[in-house]
Amino acid sequence: MADAQTVETKVTVAEEGEADVREHRVSVLLVDDQPIIGEAVRRMLATQDDIDFRYCQDPTKALEMATETETTVILSDLVMPQLDGLELVRRFRADEATRQIPLIVLSTKEEPATKAEAFGLGANDYLVKLPDPVELIARIRHHSNGYISLLQRDEAYAALELSRKILADELDQAAKYVQSLLPPPTGDRIRADWRFVPSASLGGDAFGYYWIDDDHFVMYLLDVSGHGVGSALLSVSVLNVLRSRTLPRTDFRDPGAVVSALNMAFRTQDHDGKFFTIWYGVYQLSTRTLRWAGAGHPAAVFFDDPRADAEPVLLESGGPMPGVLPDLQYNTEERQVSPGARFFIYSDGIYEVRDAAGRMRTHDEFVDTFGDKNNRTLDRVKAVAEAALGSNQFEDDVSLVQVDFD
Repeated sequence: MADAQTVETKVTVAEEGEADVREHRVSVLLVDDQPIIGEAVRRMLATQDDIDFRYCQDPTKALEMATETETTVILSDLVMPQLDGLELVRRFRADEATRQIPLIVLSTKEEPATKAEAFGLGANDYLVKLPDPVELIARIRHHSNGYISLLQRDEAYAALELSRKILADELDQAAKYVQSLLPPPTGDRIRADWRFVPSASLGGDAFGYYWIDDDHFVMYLLDVSGHGVGSALLSVSVLNVLRSRTLPRTDFRDPGAVVSALNMAFRTQDHDGKFFTIWYGVYQLSTRTLRWAGAGHPAAVFFDDPRADAEPVLLESGGPMPGVLPDLQYNTEERQVSPGARFFIYSDGIYEVRDAAGRMRTHDEFVDTFGDKNNRTLDRVKAVAEAALGSNQFEDDVSLVQVDFD
């Protein structure tokens, strides 16, 4: 176990170097114009193996020496011909490098007025020389320990800040990678576009759409619970399975079969209790039929004609979230799609926002905003949510996909 003078802690930041809370030895610098005093103090400390001793006879060089030798306590004579001891105290306290190093004034006189002036200039202690070795060593240890603790605290803060910066950079890179997997807008027979607003922390939203063949257009959106790397990893895993269509013996044109296969493949017990919700739809161009299945996800908002006054139709996702009941089979719902129809799929971050009074916006309130025909676009849906929140910085990731059918 380390003694009272040395504490060693190390913070290592992988791949980006190291930030250490270092071991510091007790290091004494004596400033005194009389070599006999220097020798006397050296002998007092000679038996202390953990204390380094340095002597400076010229007070004009003391500041430089204290900076270069990582001094933990300064012993300074009060009366010296080259430089007044009180002036030296003033200079030590004016310099950034030595401002916090403990300083013990040594004097042949014990005068209250002189002591008061020394303390007023920043001295930490005052001893009449030469003090008893036991007392001198005790005071050196006391002041050095306090200063070493201060140094290690600052080093720990610096290490923590470096670690935080590297982690933030890595999370930013991870967020950019997730966003790089998102599809570009498309206008080929079906127009699809999206808005994605990442929250302050790495989240678990992901979505996509593509033509699986000339007649079937797939669209989906998933939302993983929680935030951080674990949520993002699960999100990317599910997204890559859907993008590469690697679920075994699964027809990706059958929404119920896809969600049932995801339910088997991604059990919550295998992902540290994390789960996801999903809405998965397939549009068949030849029959103008939209089929979908959902697992714990908010209902899609559908309009036969977004320019009409009719209320939106909710395409509910009736099944529970995947991964909890592995043998559960999910049903496929369907409806006909009129030319010019539009629908939105989204994550709950778009409506689970708190107003200035701290009240959470409800899903019903979110759906009600579509009663205004002007709000039936990506940018308007986003703007209404920001107005409810009173900010453009959401607590959770916001994903919003709009699909228009010719």
